[in-house]
Amino acid sequence: MGTVNSDHLNEPAKSRRIQLLTVTLIALAAAGCLEEGTKDNLVITGSTTVLPAVERCAEVFNRAQDETRVQVSSGGSGRGIQDAATGIADIGMASREVKDSEIQRFGDHFVEHLIGYDAIAVVVSKNIYDAGVKGLSTKEISKIYSGEIDNWKYVGGPDMMILPVARIPGSGTGETFNELIMGSIRAETEGVEVNAMENAEIKTLIVQSDKAIGYLGIGYTKTGDLRAVALDGVFPSEENVKNRTYRLSRPLYLYTWNGTSEREARFIDFVLGPEGQGILEEEGFFPQATSGQEDAGGA
Repeated sequence: MGTVNSDHLNEPAKSRRIQLLTVTLIALAAAGCLEEGTKDNLVITGSTTVLPAVERCAEVFNRAQDETRVQVSSGGSGRGIQDAATGIADIGMASREVKDSEIQRFGDHFVEHLIGYDAIAVVVSKNIYDAGVKGLSTKEISKIYSGEIDNWKYVGGPDMMILPVARIPGSGTGETFNELIMGSIRAETEGVEVNAMENAEIKTLIVQSDKAIGYLGIGYTKTGDLRAVALDGVFPSEENVKNRTYRLSRPLYLYTWNGTSEREARFIDFVLGPEGQGILEEEGFFPQATSGQEDAGGA
């Protein structure tokens, strides 16, 4: 009688064990994915001005608890307000109040949460600032952006052509600038040579130029070779921003729609708490004068 190859006889058993192990691993992976997929996601979109602070708040908030995962993306104040109203986002970030036209379009169900204060800084290339342009009047800036003034020598600077940089339509920063400096949200800015989508793009353009002027959230002026100038003789200090002495001061908001859910309130409360307000300060914004959540039934 010939000998039996025990290895050969064990092949089916080995195969079954491998299949069982594979099924088990797949089941475990699926369970893990299911657990991750059932996490309560909180989507926030909107203002690129508010973005850096809220993004950092989300990172800290996500690490501190396991119930809700906050996801933050930009797109401008207009997008944040629209996304909150249409359900694409749970919370909209905005560097301006909701407009009457937006209430007419979506309805009067916005809930406004004031989280801090910002200033739109008028900034110039370091080369221009060092050459003597440390302040501009509203009228001078308006003429630069309308194309009436096109050389720095006319406002106390060097004999160089001006490169005005502005935000694209839909930006809360751009609309505030146009309304308060140019006289209308839809003002013609024929002097503008470059339009940028975000604050960070404006900063990059000005840093890379030796003759540019632009405007952006004051938090973006903390680093880099660009300088904020005084506006009508007033610098954007915390006191001047909160008391609205500085012309381009503005409050910062988070908007919810048709009430504020418990999970939305948890994150907003974090932003309004000591840790969240500290993050806003680190990002160059000014915190609320008082703690606590401020809600309004409409904007």
